[in-house]
Amino acid sequence: MRPVDSARATELQEPGLQLTEDTPPGASEEPTATEEVGTPDPHSGWCWLCRSSPCCSHAQPEAKKKAPCPGLGLFYTLLSAFLFSVGSLFVKKVQDIHAVEISAFRCVFQMLVVIPCLIYRKTGFIGPKDQRIFLVLRGVVGSIAMILLYYAYQTTSLADATVISFSCPVFTSIFACILLKEKYSLWDVLFTSFTIIGVILIVRPPFLFGPNPEVMDKSYSDHLKGTFAAAGHAMFAALSIVILRKMGKSVDYFLSIWYYIIFGLVETIVVLFILGEWSLPYCGLDRLFLILIGLFGLGGQVFLTKAVQIEKAGLVALMRTMDVVFAFIFQIIFLNDVPTWWTVGGALCVVASSAGVALRKWCQSSK
Repeated sequence: MRPVDSARATELQEPGLQLTEDTPPGASEEPTATEEVGTPDPHSGWCWLCRSSPCCSHAQPEAKKKAPCPGLGLFYTLLSAFLFSVGSLFVKKVQDIHAVEISAFRCVFQMLVVIPCLIYRKTGFIGPKDQRIFLVLRGVVGSIAMILLYYAYQTTSLADATVISFSCPVFTSIFACILLKEKYSLWDVLFTSFTIIGVILIVRPPFLFGPNPEVMDKSYSDHLKGTFAAAGHAMFAALSIVILRKMGKSVDYFLSIWYYIIFGLVETIVVLFILGEWSLPYCGLDRLFLILIGLFGLGGQVFLTKAVQIEKAGLVALMRTMDVVFAFIFQIIFLNDVPTWWTVGGALCVVASSAGVALRKWCQSSK
């Protein structure tokens, strides 16, 4: 009798059982009839339900692969929005530390997590030769966007900074038209107009709305700086997205984050030495916030990536607008700052613009 090779034996062996030629207790009452037709014993993979060997459930392992749970991608997006919003709240709560230094701490903590991931995935630390220039650009542009966003969180309200940063899809369409030669339609013009109107409602420039007696000159000056920083973040983030789109799927996502961290750390150290703002946090709570900012930021990126992998990009973009909702909730509950109706109106315009861009892309991809 020809012996069964070890690989085949592993396939036929049930978990926790040994292959044996002896009939186990409690087997069929007519084992001789089974042996006469040459059918293997139950332990060799023969199924008494489908009367085949091996069982069809073993022969088609692909059928057992479960499809992603419906709505799992949207749940990942919602979780990502929550993590990003909590991280922005921690940025707002940190005291006496410059936004650039917060960005540097975030890069350090994320580096400690990304390095083991790159080693595990065996992607290397440099990337494909033909994509390195784009990786460098992505790192420089993305880190500038991060610094500007943190500065906006510190100088203006959490809701205002979050809402203005959501004008990113509009700038993405503009840059994609210029750099990637993608079509810029009348719909894009309409969405851009909605975004501009929303930003104007949030900024409320005195030459349009008149002087605001509720705020002093200094606070309005900070508000204006934060507004420009948030708008700058939206532009650089859009440019970063265009660069990622140019690279496509030829570069591992963690490698892209690696360049983002490295160049972000270099940029923040240089800026800190120029500004002379380097200082270690004195309060233990601030140190905890800095660690959590890095962890929550990385967690938000990971869950957002997983969401895009299993869900349509249009739905993910729509669910990302929950960032604005979380920002309003956190600002009211934890910062005791109730947004004005102007801010609410501006938020509706910007969110409507972002949602319109996402819906239009979704409809185009569904055709």
